[in-house]
Amino acid sequence: MAAPLTSHTCTLTEDQGVALERWLRAHGFEFREVPHTRFAARRGRLSVAWYTSGKLVVQGKETREFVEFTLEPEILKEARLGYEAVFDPDRLRPRFGVDESGKGDFFGPLCIAGVYVNAAVLEAWEDAGVRDSKHISSDRRIAALAKLIRETPGCVVASVPIGPEAYNRLHRKMGSVNRILAWGHARVIENLMLQRHRMDPPPERAISDQFAAHKSTVSRALMGLGREIELVQRHKAEEDPAVAAASIIARDEFVTRLRKLGESFGLELPKGASKKVDEVARRFVEKHGAEALAQVAKMHFRNACRARGLPEPARRPWRSGSTARSAS
Repeated sequence: MAAPLTSHTCTLTEDQGVALERWLRAHGFEFREVPHTRFAARRGRLSVAWYTSGKLVVQGKETREFVEFTLEPEILKEARLGYEAVFDPDRLRPRFGVDESGKGDFFGPLCIAGVYVNAAVLEAWEDAGVRDSKHISSDRRIAALAKLIRETPGCVVASVPIGPEAYNRLHRKMGSVNRILAWGHARVIENLMLQRHRMDPPPERAISDQFAAHKSTVSRALMGLGREIELVQRHKAEEDPAVAAASIIARDEFVTRLRKLGESFGLELPKGASKKVDEVARRFVEKHGAEALAQVAKMHFRNACRARGLPEPARRPWRSGSTARSAS
């Protein structure tokens, strides 16, 4: 039995594109406006879009039947069933990507973001440089890409920023960074599912990095709507463009909120957990007092002890897959 095929991509010549449009109009497809396309049409569970680049994208549960019995014999005049779609069938699937920023930063919030993508969104980003935010050093570039992502037609974005004071309360209650992350990921997925009416086609899965030793850490945290969608957790998930986009949105949210937080206390709060961070933390305590530190920083980090002149707790042996350690 042939494997299910829900998306297919290939390139059409001008004559092939014209012939396909003529065929679609003759067979009851409903045409609509989609950015970056020559035409886009839908009938039942099948959608067809021909982009200005010449790329054709077919999506839906009837994809294989359309390709085998219409596209190849009627338009392409050859049987090839696009190797790209066969070997990477997930590439164009409508999905969420989820990622976070600020986990390793002493100052500032923890920000989790989610992004919905479909074939049209991915086509729009093809040459835009959307990639894992850890490989983008410029805050200005992060901001520009975040703007592009938010403004891409068809893309839906949600974010959950957890400010330092809320973060510290959650850490005291949950006792684990991974549990906070799991709650944040679940909340973002739930918020995206609440916007399903804006998504075409509907999302099939949510993808995130596997940050905990056990995948159940996140799956147990999922809320009502989040349990209706497949959750995929894997290492190096940021290689997926949906997750990369989420990492950019999360980083932009973190950088923006960190800057505003610093401005409200009259200090430039640095990223990370370095010696420079220690210096600024000590200056913050001198200026605003030790009690105020919890308003701008994650207090389980060892930096918090050094800033207040307190002895640092003994280091615990690190184990692969264990909950995140406090930064140095």
